[in-house]
Amino acid sequence: MIASLLIANRGEIACRVIRTARAMGIRTIAVYSDADAHALHVRMADEAVNIGPSPATESYLRGEKIVAAAKEAGAEAIHPGYGFLSENAEFARAVTEAGLIWVGPRPESIEAMGLKDAAKRLMREAGVPVTPGYDGADQSPDVLKAEAEKIGFPVLIKAVAGGGGKGMRKVDAAQQFLENLESCRREAKAAFGNEDVILEKWITSPRHIEVQVFGDTHGNVVHLFERDCSLQRRHQKVIEEAPAPGMDAETREAICSAAVRAAKAVDFVGAGTVEFIADASEALSADGIFFMEMNTRLQVEHPVTEEITGVDLVEWQLRVASGESLPLAQDQITISGHAIEARLYAEDPAKGFLPSTGKIDSFIYSKPVENLDRWRYDCGYEAGDTVTPHFDPMIGKVIASGEHRQQAVGQLVAALTRIEIYPLKSNLPFLIRAVLHPDFLAARLDTAFLERHSEELTEFDTPLKEMAISVADDIAFEFQGFTRHDTPADRLLQGTIGFRLNSDRRNRVIVEDDRGNTYDIDLDTDVQDKVDYRGAGPYPAHVLHLGEVIEFRHHQPRGTGTTSAADGDILAPMPGRVIAVHVSEGDAVEAGQRLLVLEAMKMEHALTAPFKGTVEVFKVTEGAQVQVEQLLARVKRADA
Repeated sequence: MIASLLIANRGEIACRVIRTARAMGIRTIAVYSDADAHALHVRMADEAVNIGPSPATESYLRGEKIVAAAKEAGAEAIHPGYGFLSENAEFARAVTEAGLIWVGPRPESIEAMGLKDAAKRLMREAGVPVTPGYDGADQSPDVLKAEAEKIGFPVLIKAVAGGGGKGMRKVDAAQQFLENLESCRREAKAAFGNEDVILEKWITSPRHIEVQVFGDTHGNVVHLFERDCSLQRRHQKVIEEAPAPGMDAETREAICSAAVRAAKAVDFVGAGTVEFIADASEALSADGIFFMEMNTRLQVEHPVTEEITGVDLVEWQLRVASGESLPLAQDQITISGHAIEARLYAEDPAKGFLPSTGKIDSFIYSKPVENLDRWRYDCGYEAGDTVTPHFDPMIGKVIASGEHRQQAVGQLVAALTRIEIYPLKSNLPFLIRAVLHPDFLAARLDTAFLERHSEELTEFDTPLKEMAISVADDIAFEFQGFTRHDTPADRLLQGTIGFRLNSDRRNRVIVEDDRGNTYDIDLDTDVQDKVDYRGAGPYPAHVLHLGEVIEFRHHQPRGTGTTSAADGDILAPMPGRVIAVHVSEGDAVEAGQRLLVLEAMKMEHALTAPFKGTVEVFKVTEGAQVQVEQLLARVKRADA
């Protein structure tokens, strides 16, 4: 058995691997960049090694630094986690050439499945059904557009080396194709170093179903059944479950057998996932499921498979890498119950899911009660940690299980509603509403689910006025330095009893929330009940409601000399880098026209003109680093 292990990753997956390795008696070594020197995975490991500056391109994506760190720390093996270099065949080869054990598939298997065009051709030969499309060598824009027109719109553009939703665009019409192709290639080049793409027919009601496979060095390959990962946003999985709802025995046998054939075709060793697209316009059937790609690594959503099979997949990875045979044969692996996972991100659904960065002052979640609760938290952060703009904004995952799907949903809701994260915005209320949506409860699923219901899931019906009334009395006093625990006598001794901010003879206070709403509250007549709230200090107050944290404070009237985004200012929504500029000062623009593209947390964010007008000011150039709320451009209305 491996005695010491370096985890070439960070965040939640590094913590996940450390937990299993520790339980197996394996010494763990973490790596970290300057940005996360004090991160949770660093604190958990037995030892940690710095591998460079904050950008991933100078640290986590530098294979030679990771190998050197392993040698320095005396590690025997390297576990790549997922993302970064986990599917990099050259890195896998460099690890083994350095005399270290690679906890993953053979480099040749990674290469065979690493490029989607070659993988599709290989799968056809292995008798695995593939999605109709184009995977040819000619990558000229004109040829790709012509092939897209042959396939028929809508089509899906996918980076051949892509993953995690990056380098992927759905195109609905021919006139949108070239713009989307350019954006897709740029994102793929930045993320994977390869801008080539394939085209696939867009299936109108698609479900994303994948099969967990596992192989060892003794020629054994098994599957651990399927997962449904249809709930996605921008092709990034958000909620996953196992087994797939509506999967009958015949279809399960067909899809799982196809996945095993796919793994055997590349002599697969270790943990992998074969991903399929299924036509959900009717019931699942064997002739309506097509191969998409194979991920030659552990997946983010692997815990739901662990929950229904009772298998620790990281333990299996370490045992197989140590030369052992698979612990179980195919007929010994069975499904028990149902499991659902929700990914918790530091992002603001109310602002288009823009990433939220900064220090996490409060991160509270309820530990499950033995023999009663069936959930677990796989997190990469704790209270006091900082989410930086350098990496993916996933904070962690909540995994719940039950005897059946309905019970698993109930467990997940119970777990999610017990979480508080502050002051960072998160997608927590979005997750709660998604799993409580009638269509989700009825398992009416497809990959457009979150987009189709986006308005319902992001425009929260939080009772803001009632909350403002509840905290108004506390805010009025606490703004003066009191706490709610001070007695009237305490306040009398300080000579301010009865005083109210912004008050008149009727004792009024004006409160505002963090959405810009203000409330004129009569403390004598409106305030009756108080709420128990938490905060970093006595002021401001913040209240937790169905996963959403709303901050309330005393209203400070703003001056009229400032310029807002409504006046045409284009402000940076987050720290990032300008990767494309589409206009110059003096240009006439239409409402919604793209002005520039900002890259942050591995994703592109296009900033557009708020109305028809002229670019009056343009203050950045391609490649510039910008800070949150920095003025980037100003558009003057055409009728101004």
